[in-house]
Amino acid sequence: MNRDQRGPIARIRRAIKRSMNSSPGRDSWQRPDAVVAALEIQPGARIADLGAGGGYFTVRFARATGPTGIVYAVDTDDDMLVSVEEAAGKAGLPNVRPIHADPDGPILPERVDLVFLSNAYHHLLDQGRYFERLAAQLAPGARVAILEALPGGLMARLFGHVTPPAQIREQLQAAGYRLQANHDLLASQSFQVFARPDVDA
Repeated sequence: MNRDQRGPIARIRRAIKRSMNSSPGRDSWQRPDAVVAALEIQPGARIADLGAGGGYFTVRFARATGPTGIVYAVDTDDDMLVSVEEAAGKAGLPNVRPIHADPDGPILPERVDLVFLSNAYHHLLDQGRYFERLAAQLAPGARVAILEALPGGLMARLFGHVTPPAQIREQLQAAGYRLQANHDLLASQSFQVFARPDVDA
């Protein structure tokens, strides 16, 4: 990490970005603890949080997977990766590893058991190709969990950050994934979990 990313101006910039990424009352509408519980994360799991932002879900995953697991916080924004690192340090979670995202797909140091995206799916330029490439980085039995704003919700009205659940299913299934669960925990977001495609071990 260079000095520019640690200085007072950089800290202010990250604080502004964090505030933009964490709307008031987010816990009430996104129900992070219920989301994590629904995923039934096992101790020692390897998790990639794609589009991790400031680490809202990352720190929860790091607690769930425990000291024997690893959570890779993947993002294109270096400021957010520094924020994740700082948040993990404050929470005493040494099992968080920030990774700068590649536009064509994450470059992970190992195969993971769970890939998680919250409010990030619509940012991917070519979802089908992205998830085809991702398959090679998934361990046997791995899952992909996607939270995305529903049409008509607040995020859709304000920012257009939305992908219809049927479109996500169509694109993931075309890439070889199989729908495993479709949770109805969230009023304003779809929450779908997909099983890893059948690829060579």
